[in-house]
Amino acid sequence: MQEQATSSIAASSIPSSSERSSSSALHLEHKEGMESDDEIRRVPEIGGEATGTTSASGRDGSSATLQVQPLTGTQKKRGRSPADKENKRLKRLLRNRVSAQQARERKKAYLIDLEARVKELETKNAELEERLSTLQNENQMLRHILKNTTAGAQEGRK
Repeated sequence: MQEQATSSIAASSIPSSSERSSSSALHLEHKEGMESDDEIRRVPEIGGEATGTTSASGRDGSSATLQVQPLTGTQKKRGRSPADKENKRLKRLLRNRVSAQQARERKKAYLIDLEARVKELETKNAELEERLSTLQNENQMLRHILKNTTAGAQEGRK
């Protein structure tokens, strides 16, 4: 009788096939409802398997049922897979590169526009300075003529 009790205890401590596949000694000692650190850190394959049971069919048409541990209150949700994160990071980097290139092109076009405007304004400024000089000379001549004519008119009255 004692042998049966010992053998049943020994049989209950032998890990099942799923427990053996995890190769964790701590897995044997965890209490019901509690998960070991290794189980929490374990990341399922990137096949898109969610919690619960999923079935997959092979090439020969047979279907196999895969068991995935359900989420418990203490276990965190996985979030994105590393491949998704990397893909998202690469897309973001590409968008940033394109955006930076567009910003450089806009800046270059803006500078070219500013340089053209500077040349245009310098040309207009030179034309206006020349016109100012011409008008000042004309004004000075007209004042001189006016002074001479008014002086001649005053002499004619006397």
